[in-house]
Amino acid sequence: MKAAVGDRLIVEGTRQGETRRVGVIVRLVHEDGSPPYMVHWEHEKHETMVFPGPDAHLLGQDRPTESRR
Repeated sequence: MKAAVGDRLIVEGTRQGETRRVGVIVRLVHEDGSPPYMVHWEHEKHETMVFPGPDAHLLGQDRPTESRR
C-alpha cells in the first residue's frame, strides 16, 4: 500500500456492530508512501499513527480505488 498526503484511508468494520472508519492522511512517515501514516479521522476529530491492516484500502485524490493489499 502506497499513499500520499490527502488520500483517504478507509478501514472496514470486521465485526458485527463495527462501523467503517474514514480518515485523511495528513503526514507520511516514509517518503515512498509506505505505512505507517498519520491519519485525521473524520468522525472522531483526532489524529493517530496507523499501520493499515487487510481491512483497509485507499482512495487517492488522483487515482481510483486501490485494492486491499
